[in-house]
Amino acid sequence: MKFDIFFSLSHTRVGDHLPTEVQMFQNFFDQVEAADRLGYETAWLAEAHLSSDVQKRNRHPVIPHWEGEVGLMTDFMQVAHHIFKRTQRIECGAAIMNILCNGGPIAAAERVAAFANLHGLDPDEHRRIHVGFAGGRFEYQNRPYGICPRTPVEEAAWPVLKRMIFQEAAEIFCRLLRGDVISSDDIQPTVLRREDFRSDEQWQGVLEAAGTSSETVEIDRRFEFEELSIIPKDWRRDLVQLIAGSHDPKTQEALNKILPVQVFNLSITQPDIIENTHQRLAAAYHPSGGAWKRSYMPRTTFVFVNAQSHLSPEEQRAAAHEEAQLALGEYWKALEGTLDPAKVEKAAKNALIGNPADIVEQAKERFHPDDRLMLWFDFFNHDSDRVIQNMEDFMNLVAPQLRETD
Repeated sequence: MKFDIFFSLSHTRVGDHLPTEVQMFQNFFDQVEAADRLGYETAWLAEAHLSSDVQKRNRHPVIPHWEGEVGLMTDFMQVAHHIFKRTQRIECGAAIMNILCNGGPIAAAERVAAFANLHGLDPDEHRRIHVGFAGGRFEYQNRPYGICPRTPVEEAAWPVLKRMIFQEAAEIFCRLLRGDVISSDDIQPTVLRREDFRSDEQWQGVLEAAGTSSETVEIDRRFEFEELSIIPKDWRRDLVQLIAGSHDPKTQEALNKILPVQVFNLSITQPDIIENTHQRLAAAYHPSGGAWKRSYMPRTTFVFVNAQSHLSPEEQRAAAHEEAQLALGEYWKALEGTLDPAKVEKAAKNALIGNPADIVEQAKERFHPDDRLMLWFDFFNHDSDRVIQNMEDFMNLVAPQLRETD
């Protein structure tokens, strides 16, 4: 079993405490340096764009009850340079880089190449960046860059079309990173079909908007360009691993015809989807990446561990559950404005909560010995010393017992 760590850099009030932005980054670098010392393999960074606080003033606020910012890390590449300067062993991962905003997939591919070129100037450098990429969690981050419906047909098809725009962008992104010279004419066209939609009513709405009864509706390309390639060209491709933030089988398999592209897994993903993904990618994973491994799909999970020596095991367990309930409750209040005990309970079932012995037992029940866990310690917790202590307790008291089962 492999152990990574996830950092949210979520700038929101927890209880009565709201750190400054400077303190948030100071805490983050303290924590990532501790993760390096402790032996976590990859530090995954949440990416965010544009102020979620200001977005609350818009006509359609996405998270109107969230106080502060969902995240502060806007440029994974810049932060990764700082992480590598401050650490010795740990690798860096983007969780997840939005390839639709900030110039789209062409600009994103060039940023990756530029980073790898600088990072790889030292011939002895071996630490990689794991570039998780997707279309962004919140639509408001993409709309200023033109990623919005352009016609009544696109408006009617938008829930499906958003996914297809990402597929178009992902193909461009991966082909440019492979070193291809391409134009937009080389990219798979976007064609809507009945099977793409959940209901006949949705599909009929698209046909009516298009003024047709055809079995297909083709959508104009989102990214139009003549032949191009990115620069630099001769960069260390061994220092970059791609991970798609999509559980769409067609997208996963299409991208793996271009390059080895691994897959992200959320803590809420159902077990049958996880196992199905492993089975499919065992056959579909790009051959230049070698045989598919379970560790190629990192699994995120909250961790609330309490190993305080002055408490009994039962008291540690109770304290950990109290911390989890408070953090998860604050999260749902921030998202929806109210506390829903059922949602808190459901989220708790996907978390690792308790004393070290509890965590070991839960992890053995929930995860395969070959899984890679992306552990989230800073969830609604600005007490950096306590976050680091929890990181230490997991790696010193939990990880050794889980590795014994490998």
